[in-house]
Amino acid sequence: MKSSPDWFMYFIAFWGVVLVVFMSIGGFFMFRKFLKVLPKADGKSKLDWQNHWVELSRPLWTDESKAMLDKLASPVPNAFRDIAKHSIAAQIGQLAVESGEGKVTEEHCIKGYIMATPKRDHAFLISFLDSNGIDYSPYAHLLDSEKNETFGTSRRLT
Repeated sequence: MKSSPDWFMYFIAFWGVVLVVFMSIGGFFMFRKFLKVLPKADGKSKLDWQNHWVELSRPLWTDESKAMLDKLASPVPNAFRDIAKHSIAAQIGQLAVESGEGKVTEEHCIKGYIMATPKRDHAFLISFLDSNGIDYSPYAHLLDSEKNETFGTSRRLT
């Protein structure tokens, strides 16, 4: 006499596989976050440098530049928007501090946004900037030229 039906054993096996898959996916993203926290050769991690540039540039931000940052981060899903804004703000802040200007300008925002965006997302970045009427032609050299050819060159790149 069997103690449990066959379907129940398959049900348990199915949920066991689902559990392993979800734990693997979560572990992958946790490992990526762990790599960002590891110190580089200079003794600071990527996150330490981001915090450094954000804090150093905090007095340079104007209401207009904060509004521009919010506009640039708007296509990012809500769950990731704060993290994306922080990394974009760090890149913009670094550019503003290193330029020696007394405030964060729109040029810093556009260039920092392009530099902070991963190359795999440049096609979406181009379409977003085009749809919002933002001129990025001075920074076209920062965009991945292969993707521009693949997805069609933008009218602002010429």
